This record gives sequence, structure tokens and C-alpha cells, in this order.
Amino acid sequence: MLYSQIIDELKSIQQEFSSKYGVNDIYSNSKIYEIIIADLLGHELIPGHAGSRDAKLGSHEYEYKHFKESSSNHSWTFNDYSDSTISKLNDDSLELVFAHVNDKNFPPEVDWFYQVNGPAMSSYMLNYTKEIKNKRKMINVSANQIETRMGIFKKSFEKSKGKYSDELKRIFSTIKKLEDMTRVDNILTSNKFWEVVVANQLGHQVNSEQGGRAGAHDASDGNGNWFEYKVVVTNSWNFQDISEQVLEKYFETKSVICATVNKQELSVKEILSISPEVLVPELKRLLKVKEVRAAKNNKEIRRSAISLGRTALINLGAVKIKL
Repeated sequence: MLYSQIIDELKSIQQEFSSKYGVNDIYSNSKIYEIIIADLLGHELIPGHAGSRDAKLGSHEYEYKHFKESSSNHSWTFNDYSDSTISKLNDDSLELVFAHVNDKNFPPEVDWFYQVNGPAMSSYMLNYTKEIKNKRKMINVSANQIETRMGIFKKSFEKSKGKYSDELKRIFSTIKKLEDMTRVDNILTSNKFWEVVVANQLGHQVNSEQGGRAGAHDASDGNGNWFEYKVVVTNSWNFQDISEQVLEKYFETKSVICATVNKQELSVKEILSISPEVLVPELKRLLKVKEVRAAKNNKEIRRSAISLGRTALINLGAVKIKL
């Protein structure tokens, strides 16, 4: 099967899924694991991005969190534990599902989970975030903490056929063909699918590794050059968690690829390429401006992040790559 045929099949599946369930963009941000969890628990996915709630069943709504066996971090992350976030968890109709994904085999299996009521999670966050000091307001919750501090124990998923089983079978059957063709594993993890779509346009090979030294960069070409990918649906790219270490890693690449995609058509709209020698000094400059402004207003910068739009990148010297 040709690459274009595989993409057409995935596009068709997504369109049918959206038509039946009101949920689109099923190949980004590890959305596939939310679909698997909902399928196993008999939940109904909530369309769109209605807050942080992922699914519902009767009068209850559910927020899903998962980690993969292959991940270096075997815990579940809350990227925000502000007073507002903790308060929103204090809702009797909310349940949180903390799931484990065994991604050693294909297709990946979501095999066990903890379920925690919203008010119980809110109370836990209120008590155990007091001593945590990090600008990002981030907290990791482990299985051991859930059991020893909350008295909640592991449950297993029943492997029965659920509402989304037929679609999941089609998705994984088609994704397996794409993984075999591109030599990229776990394509549905994070935003790797879109890296594959962009790499196909550039003749690059996407790096299957995630995290660590081996997974430091996103893709390479036939000459051994590495590239960092930023893929968005708008014309603005976000550079997050800027540190000297992150910026130095950019200098290991030939260029940073800033791509715009159409997630309904599974296509690439535009690709800009910018050299780290130009990009890094500009990120440093803008971050310094942001820090000075925050200091004048007696505010704390939660995350060292800078957004650059299409016009700004072109003005810096970014080159548009012909598709």
C-alpha cells in the first residue's frame, strides 16, 4: 500500500469517527489512549476540548491521565496545581482515571488503572502541593502515593468489546502499515503522527526514540543532519521550557522546521525552516524582555515560553520550503 493510500484510509476513519461521535483530531496528543480507556470503561467521549474533562457516563464526567510502560516517568502529571485547578477538581460528579499503558506490544494495551473521586483528588492536591516549589506548578502523582496516601487500589480493565472497538481495530491496522513503511514506532504517541506527515514531505526519517539522549531530536536526513520539528495548525509556534540546555540542543540541528498542518485533511499547508544560529539569539532576547516586563509588574513567569508567528520567523530569515 502506498503512503497516500494509508493517509487516505486514516483520513476516512477520522471523518467517520467525527461524524458518529463528534470527536475529531484522533491522531494527536496521544488521543488514542483516551479512546481506548473510554472503550474499556463503557464511557462516552466528550467532543472538543470542554475544559479538561475527557468522557462521561450518566451524571458523571471523567478526566483521564495515563503513562506508558516505555516512558521514563512512571507517574501521572498535573501540569497545573493552581488554586483554581484544585478548586475545579472538588466536584462530586468528577472522577479521575489514572491508567497504565503497556506499549511494549502492538497494539498497545491499557491494562490497569486507579479511579479517584474529584473531591478526594482536590484534597490530596491541597495537602501535598504546599511544599512543592517549581515555577511550572507541576506535580507528579505515583501509584505508590495513590495507594499509601489515599487508600485506593489498582483495578484491571475487562477486555470486552466496547463502543469504539471497531474503529480502534481499523486505526491500529492502518497505523501498523504506516509504522512498517516509515520505520517509526508508536506513531500515535504525543504528536509523532504529525512529525511523520511533515517528514514525508521533506524526505526525512523521524526518530522513533522519545526522551533521553537517543531521542534528543525529531528527525534526520540522509546526510546525518538532525532537525527539530514544531508542528501547529495556526501560524504561531510555541517554544516551551526554554533553558540553556534546551537552546544548546538546538545548535545540534541543521535547522528548526516550523510546519503548519491541516488536521482534518491530514496534510501539510506550509513548512518554514530556520537556522538555530538565528533562532536561539532571538529566543534569548525575547525571553529577557519577558522577564524584565514581569519584574516591573511584580509577576512571576510560570513557564519560560516564547511564541513566534509566521511573519516574525520570515523577518528573521526563515526559508519557505516548496511542497
